[in-house]
Amino acid sequence: MAIRIDGKALAAKVKAQVREEAALLPRKIGLAVILVGENPASKVYVAGKEKDCAECGIQSFPHKLPAETTQEELLGLIGVLNADPAVDGILVQLPLPDGLDEGEVINAIAPHKDVDCFHPVNVGKMSIGRPAFLPCTPAGCMEMLKEYGIHVSGKRCVVLGRSNIVGKPMAMLLTAADGTVTVCHSRTKDLAAITREADILVSAIGKTGAVTADMVKEGAVVIDVAMNRDENGKLCGDVDFAAVEAKASYITPVPGGVGPMTRAMLMRNLLTAAKAHLA
Repeated sequence: MAIRIDGKALAAKVKAQVREEAALLPRKIGLAVILVGENPASKVYVAGKEKDCAECGIQSFPHKLPAETTQEELLGLIGVLNADPAVDGILVQLPLPDGLDEGEVINAIAPHKDVDCFHPVNVGKMSIGRPAFLPCTPAGCMEMLKEYGIHVSGKRCVVLGRSNIVGKPMAMLLTAADGTVTVCHSRTKDLAAITREADILVSAIGKTGAVTADMVKEGAVVIDVAMNRDENGKLCGDVDFAAVEAKASYITPVPGGVGPMTRAMLMRNLLTAAKAHLA
């Protein structure tokens, strides 16, 4: 039976460290959060980030804009926040309403305030091993491996999914830690044969039941990044948890695994940004 990786407890530990260090700075760290429209899931995420800021002694500057906001108006606000010395990080909650250009919006955020690590400059720095920030979800996964003494070096690592937010940067961070990494996606042939070779399996597909027990090697470490709903509306990941838990050595639950760590790593990125701005 696998050991369950407690992301909630580790996130509390990371946030306590951030709070401690933030209290020593000469001014409060500031995060500007932009929410466009009324997406219910986005509203929940933003509320969670505002709560995290309060816990860490970080000032939150919420900007809630109507769905009819134009590209020009949104870019104008980002320009103002880029120039505001009280703002250390800018977070635009995705997805944006139809008609807004996500890529242009991300590119408009000053790289030194891009605490999500989505800007091409920051992605490029990470790819050459000189990151300013680390993307929150993959960084949270790496932190969990470190906390539980799971060494990546020399291990066979398989990442399911190739998104810019999770799959690609996850592969980069595992490679940087000397893992041997395979990235699988919707066109991968004989997926189960590849996943069964994984010492560390990270799933970020977004499909309930995508990873079954027959796809997992005995004793593998399984990190489930996905947040799905099953047929009963219950929160779950990609992994058939009960069956895979019986085979894995370590496994992340959903909820209570990667999710809290994603939010905690955002707080750490804010601390990093503020220290750079105050240097």
